[in-house]
Amino acid sequence: MSRLKTSLPESLATIVKATIADWQSRGNMQRLWQRDATLWTGVDEDKWLGWLDIVDEQMAQHDQLQKLAKEVQARGFEHVMLLGMGGSSLCPEVLRMTFGRISHFPTLHVLDSTDPSQVKAFEHQIDIPKTLFIVSSKSGSTLEPNIFKQYFFERAKQAVGAVKVGSHFMAITDPGSKMQQVAEAERFLHVFFGRPSIGGRYSALSNFGMVPAALIGLDTKKFLARAAEIVRACGAGMAVEENPGAVLGIILGTAANAGRDKVTIIASPRISGFGAWLEQLLAESTGKAGKGIIPVDREPLTTPEVYGSDRVFVYVRLESGADADQDSKVAAVEKAGHPVVRIAMPDTYDLGAEFFRWQIATAVAGSIIGINAFNQPDVEASKIATRELTSAYEKTGSLPPEEPVVEDRGIKLFADEKNTAEMAKAAGGDKSLSGYLKAHLARIKSGDYFAVLAYIQMNAENEQSLQVLRHLVRDKKRVATCLGFGPRFLHSTGQAYKGGPNTGVFLQITCDDSVELPVPGQKYTFGIVKAAQARGDFQVLAERGRRALRVHLGSNLKAGLAALQAVIQKAL
Repeated sequence: MSRLKTSLPESLATIVKATIADWQSRGNMQRLWQRDATLWTGVDEDKWLGWLDIVDEQMAQHDQLQKLAKEVQARGFEHVMLLGMGGSSLCPEVLRMTFGRISHFPTLHVLDSTDPSQVKAFEHQIDIPKTLFIVSSKSGSTLEPNIFKQYFFERAKQAVGAVKVGSHFMAITDPGSKMQQVAEAERFLHVFFGRPSIGGRYSALSNFGMVPAALIGLDTKKFLARAAEIVRACGAGMAVEENPGAVLGIILGTAANAGRDKVTIIASPRISGFGAWLEQLLAESTGKAGKGIIPVDREPLTTPEVYGSDRVFVYVRLESGADADQDSKVAAVEKAGHPVVRIAMPDTYDLGAEFFRWQIATAVAGSIIGINAFNQPDVEASKIATRELTSAYEKTGSLPPEEPVVEDRGIKLFADEKNTAEMAKAAGGDKSLSGYLKAHLARIKSGDYFAVLAYIQMNAENEQSLQVLRHLVRDKKRVATCLGFGPRFLHSTGQAYKGGPNTGVFLQITCDDSVELPVPGQKYTFGIVKAAQARGDFQVLAERGRRALRVHLGSNLKAGLAALQAVIQKAL
């Protein structure tokens, strides 16, 4: 089992020790396992704790999962493409990145972007007649999985014919959902059910994670057995100080309340995908009512003096694949007095245990922060804003017109009235592209974080360009930085950006799409959906009083990103 070791400043260590004693005396872990909603806000939290005993249920259906894997092999499928978003896609993506392709099993692809170039790039990676598509959607009504299904169902029908097309699809959804009805009507190969009492981000060890795991050849029995070990270790009967999930949650919750609300995630290269799953769990669970934890993922470590007193560092170290450079940089951060939590993972199969440990920790942290750790009110607000824009497009054939604040070198800036007025005042006489960006970045203060929200294709080249941007800001302003690709982050960190503490300064990036891709049965295209999501996202950020600016690049994305980088460098 993974080991947890901490190095905390004395002031934080004292609060953590007192909180552990308090949780022990009040029997709070017993209350958690008894599903006592008053441990949080007393609203409906008891209805969302089905994940506490899901491991036993999944172990009981191990034979069924193995039978499914053999059937998929026998049918000759060489690719499995999961069509999902947020809680339904992030765990399979971690498994794909960690375990890769296992010999004699299909290759897994996880599509969770409405960017038309990205959808096309995924289509080019597969051979449709040899692909099994999994439509993964808890509610069955989530926009993205539904339009992915519409697109690939049509493509598969063209490739294999109307009679066979259903046998190239299966669904993972909650019982009674719209997706179940679609799957049965269109004769999908199988429908696997989620549990209604498990929210998407807590669903890794349910069918949403374990069905794809079995299909790509993971030993799910071994994976779940590791999870079962930590379920026992986190049980109600364990002393809180010996409970690996409770201790971690108490550290995170007390640190957040004490102003250390940025959790910097460092994961060994082999398990680097784990950070994206953890981002959603922490941000969507705790970031609401003006409180919360801001997870910082994929921000490579630098020298300790760049970091402020608002961070906790969590190092998930794979013992069988550790990185010497990470080791030395974490040691330097620890030596400088920053709080460091180390989790030593013996091997990749211990991810099963980490999924559960972090779910317990997040629930505990949510209780200490004083919020409902299982709802996501501000994610819903973005979905509503997007739906209004796509509905308007279906009626009128266009999105509402918008006027840029400034346009220069093929780059346009957009903002709401309040943000525009604030930046214009700060820019003074310099109303240029550089002047506005300088004014926007000048709004970043100590204890804030800077987030790049990019509605562009998620690939290595684009990510590298955006990483340069975030590091320029981090090193100059000495603040935590976040990087998210839209619409993926909308179902993840987007909750904390809109509902959490108002300490974020946001740079949204959009572009003209070089590829146009229709959504079968709709007037709107994938590009229109992505544009509506970006606008809806910005609208809610503005409504929540966030400091936000949108940068729109042309169709030459590479040139646009290079130009933006040069302007930001000058502005800083």
